[in-house]
Amino acid sequence: MEALPDLGSLKDDGLKELIDRYVKEENEVSYRRRILHGYIDILKSELLARKKESYSGSGGALDGIDIDRLSSILAGKGLPEDAPKG
Repeated sequence: MEALPDLGSLKDDGLKELIDRYVKEENEVSYRRRILHGYIDILKSELLARKKESYSGSGGALDGIDIDRLSSILAGKGLPEDAPKG
């Protein structure tokens, strides 16, 4: 993470630009964190289902779920316009 510039030497417009830059960066990090939590939740759910079903013949927690659609959502397709991609 880079150090902040000398804030006393910045004009109001410069401060506003820095605020906007860091707000945008925070939103991107937050979005990525939510996607990662989604992946983690799906994987934990599958692992738990496999442990519970242990050799019962069930395919797991994701049976009947549209995996292609879920993967598409998590890959960032069909996101709101202001959501970061990738």
